[in-house]
Amino acid sequence: MGVGSSHGNGLYFRTLTEKQAEEIHLASCQILEETGLIIHHEEAVEILRSAGARVAGGNRVCFPSFLIKQALQSAPSRVTLYNRKGEAALYLEGTNVYFGTGSDTLNYLDPFSRERRSWRQADVAQAVRICDALPNIDFVMSMGFLSDVEPPMINREQYALMVQNTMKPQVVIAEDGDTLLDIIEMAAVAVGGKERLRQKPLFMIYTEPTSPLQQPRESVDKLLLAAEHGVPTNFACGGVAGASVPTTVGGALVLANAEALSGLILHQLKAPGAPFIYGYGNSPLDMRTMQAVYATPEAILFQGGMVDLAHYYRLPSWGYAGCCNSKVCDEQALMESTQFTLMGALQGCNIMHDVFYMEFGLTGSLELLVISNEVIGRTKRLLKGIDTDRESLGVEAIRRVGPGGNFLGDDHTADHFRENWQADLSDFNSFEGWTESGSLTMIERARTRIKDILATYQPESLPEDVKAGIASILRKARAKFGESV
Repeated sequence: MGVGSSHGNGLYFRTLTEKQAEEIHLASCQILEETGLIIHHEEAVEILRSAGARVAGGNRVCFPSFLIKQALQSAPSRVTLYNRKGEAALYLEGTNVYFGTGSDTLNYLDPFSRERRSWRQADVAQAVRICDALPNIDFVMSMGFLSDVEPPMINREQYALMVQNTMKPQVVIAEDGDTLLDIIEMAAVAVGGKERLRQKPLFMIYTEPTSPLQQPRESVDKLLLAAEHGVPTNFACGGVAGASVPTTVGGALVLANAEALSGLILHQLKAPGAPFIYGYGNSPLDMRTMQAVYATPEAILFQGGMVDLAHYYRLPSWGYAGCCNSKVCDEQALMESTQFTLMGALQGCNIMHDVFYMEFGLTGSLELLVISNEVIGRTKRLLKGIDTDRESLGVEAIRRVGPGGNFLGDDHTADHFRENWQADLSDFNSFEGWTESGSLTMIERARTRIKDILATYQPESLPEDVKAGIASILRKARAKFGESV
């Protein structure tokens, strides 16, 4: 474990040694070879059997090591996500870091009424607009579970709200393969066709195994469809340490890694070279409260181990940041979410979600989202490190100013002071200046920022024919479920 130089001028934090990464890899290989997984999907079992896996009892699959090696060789080490205009936005490789929100919180912490309530479509649309306006939120997820939509349509309606209210890339949740196909259709309409979407993917799909050691039918459907359509995919164990994965950080890494590799193998057998983002999450179980908790030291170490394994495998990584266990946006919320954000960035996790999650992921807070945008901005500046070119070292400026002078009037200051990080929410006034400005706390300033964005900011609108195409896809889906069109 230690801190050192990254590929650029900044810093990184390494959790595992190379030897430890190899030990975890070999232990995961042993689990895959000897214990295997139950796979609830006939086509997937046959794909694996044909490739040389051993199948027992109909759907208990054991994976020989050559399949693991083969999958790691065929999976790309770099995945790019694009914005709605087709411009490259996220380069998922190396130690590049990007941040975005999470999906499907049940409760919305209304920043205006202070009420904790269910999400409605208008809430999600507003939240996505705010994400589009915040410069350090790099991608968007659905954020809230819609209470005013019938269950079969929720993920579809969420995606329609996302794609119409942000230019940024998305990470999507789909309840099954049919839902994913409709999301692909909507994204294709938005960007100009399925081939363009394949070449310049606008979103990635997040799907999960069921720990311990099972692949559900719906998850595998999405995994195979995504591979077939060239949709970037993350097959991520959402482990609860002490319940669905071992309580030790090392044991949780071994099991989650085995499950991720099992998904990678199947994904690459379906479509060699299809884009796959490696990673998973772990929430330790607090045995006093029986809650799965975020941002504890063990959760952060687990993520660091996962990122080091991603580097070991030369795969893009997926993780967490900006989330907490607090029930309101308070000191605990900011402590936990900030530490997770900073450490995830120093670990070099490529794409980190769940910014704005509170209450173990049950509640979403726009105040936390806006404050986290500032935390992420501070963090990204930190990662840039120190420039040591001749101009930055300022030798000539120091010579000009000389002993006893000052740098306020020197050209070097005028040329470079704007390069320093600038606060959006943080208050740098004196006590008197702060008092004259209303004595607002950080939370109060965040609420004001939310109001300002909603009052003044509009995302770039989709053309009317594109909106009509998305609406048509939604109507067809509603009709399929017997709802009013």
